[in-house]
Parts: sequence; C-alpha cells; structure tokens
Amino acid sequence: MHESVRLAPMTLVAGLATGVATVAVHRGWWELALAVATTATMLLAAPPGVWTRVPFALGYAAVVGLASVPRPEGDYLVAGDLAGYIVLGTAFAVLATSFATIRGPSQSPTEKRHGFLP
Repeated sequence: MHESVRLAPMTLVAGLATGVATVAVHRGWWELALAVATTATMLLAAPPGVWTRVPFALGYAAVVGLASVPRPEGDYLVAGDLAGYIVLGTAFAVLATSFATIRGPSQSPTEKRHGFLP
C-alpha cells in the first residue's frame, strides 16, 4: 500500500473540520479572512495527489455544499450575501486546485533521461 493512501482518511477529516470551522465563523469579515487563509494553507500543506489533496477538497466542499442547502426553517447556514459567495467560491477554488494539481504517472529514469513522453 502506498504511503499516501494512508493519509487519505486524515486529510478527509481535516477537510471536514476546516469546512465546519469556515461555515461556523464566516459571518464576520475578520473571521472569514482567517478561515479562507486557513483553508488555503491546509490545502497547500497537503501534498498534491489523489490520496492527499483531493480528499481534503472533497471533505471541505461537502460541508460547504451541505451548509448551502435550505434548512427546514427555510433559512441557510451559508446565506446568499458576499460572505456566503466567498465561502462558495473558496470551495470551488479548493476543488479546482486539488484536481488541477493531480500528478500523472511518474516516468521511469530512462524516459526522464531521454525525454520520452509517458
């Protein structure tokens, strides 16, 4: 089993926790700025890959997505105001960054030396 596969549950939990914290504090401008900075730092701290950065992004986006669905009372946890749109935009940016930075299959030393494409 590859070492990064063991990181997937931890990065998923980190994404879920970061998403919950972001939704919980996004109403104040200072808290929102801190939440976005924390999210970006957590995303960039995870190594690029399917088993590391992608689970973080999926956990974060799942929490933000669920918080955007109307509640039975008719209101939203993430409202349709500037702060809410920043949270939604952050979730989309996290997803896009995590998928854009997935590494392809690694090349063998011979292919790297001679410049062959995989």
